[in-house]
Amino acid sequence: MGVIPSFSDKKRRTKSIDGNSEDKKVWGIHTQNDSLFLNNDLIAIGWRDFGDLSKVEESRDAFKAHYIEVYPDAKKGQIANGAGMLYRFLHEVQIGDYVVFPSKTDRKINIGTIDGDYYFEDSDGEYVQRRKVKWLKHIPRLNFSQGALYEVGSAMSFFSVKNYADEFLSALDKDFKKSVTSDDAEDESVGATAEDIVESTKDFILKELSRQLKGYDLEAFVADLLRAMGYRTTVSAQGGDSGIDITAYKDELPPRILVQVKSQDSDIKETTIQSLKGAMREGDYGLFVTLSNYTKNAQKYLDSTPIIRGINGTELVDLILKYYEDLSEKYRKMIPLKMVYIPVPKDEN
Repeated sequence: MGVIPSFSDKKRRTKSIDGNSEDKKVWGIHTQNDSLFLNNDLIAIGWRDFGDLSKVEESRDAFKAHYIEVYPDAKKGQIANGAGMLYRFLHEVQIGDYVVFPSKTDRKINIGTIDGDYYFEDSDGEYVQRRKVKWLKHIPRLNFSQGALYEVGSAMSFFSVKNYADEFLSALDKDFKKSVTSDDAEDESVGATAEDIVESTKDFILKELSRQLKGYDLEAFVADLLRAMGYRTTVSAQGGDSGIDITAYKDELPPRILVQVKSQDSDIKETTIQSLKGAMREGDYGLFVTLSNYTKNAQKYLDSTPIIRGINGTELVDLILKYYEDLSEKYRKMIPLKMVYIPVPKDEN
C-alpha cells in the first residue's frame, strides 16, 4: 500500500542548470509507455475523453464540472484527483520546471525540464495531453535513497515532488554521488519509508472497517478475528439488549470472555464500559473493542479493572495484521492486502 503524496501550491527554491537561483517546481510522472516519453522528448497523461484541456474554463470548479460530465460514474475521490491533475498539467506546470520520470523498462530515473507549452495530440493512443521535455540525465535507481524512490513511486499519474526534490536535482550536478557510497553506509530514509508504508496500510484497514462495518456487521467481524486467534465464539442475536455482543472461550472450560463491540466514531466513555462489567458474572473476563479510542476516565477505569481489556482502533488493526491469513475469505476480500517485503533499518533485523 503506497502513500499518495498530496499536491501543494508551495514553490520549491531550486537552482537552474546555469546555477541561478529561481523558483521552480519539481513534478513526477508515470506512464505505461516509456518509449513514448524517451524517444519523443515529451511527457503526457491520458483522459482522452476529457478532450483538449485548453478549451475548458480556467478554474478548478470548471475542470471538476467537465470531469463529472465526461465521467458520470466517477467517484468523489476520482473526480478530485483526476480534475486536479489535469488542471495542474495545463495551468501550473511552467516551462523550465523540472520533471522526474521513473522508467520501468531500464529502471532508471529520468530527469528533465519542461521545454514547451501544453498541447493536445489527437492521435491514436491514450496519452493525448502532452508537453515537450528536454531530458537532461538518465540515472540508475540505485543512486537514490529509498525515500526518494518511494516518493516518485506515487500511485498518481502526475504529482508534485516535495520531500526529496533536492536529492533529484542534485543528481544533475557533475559531482553527484549516489546516496549510499559504501557497503557499511545505511540509507537513512529506509526507516522512514518502511514506517510510511506500514502506517498507510494501517490507515487503509481502519478506514475500510469504519466504512463497511457498522453495528452487527462489526460484531461478526470481531468474532471471526477471535476465531482466527484460536477462540470459539458465539455472536449474540441481533437486537439483543444484554449488553454482550460476543461470548468467547479459549477451550471447553471456563473462563468465558464477554465481548462488547462499538463502531461509533466518538471515544468510549467510562459508563459504557461499566455496563459491560455489570453483565459479567464471577469468573468472567471482559473485552471491549472499538474502532475509536477511550476517554481519559474510561482508560483509567480499564487500568484499574484488570478483568476487562480494552482494544482501540490501532490495537485492533495490529491484531488484524497479525492474524490476517487466518481470517475468513469474506473479510480478506473486504480488506485486500498483499504480503510484500519492505526495507527496514539494519538494527530491526
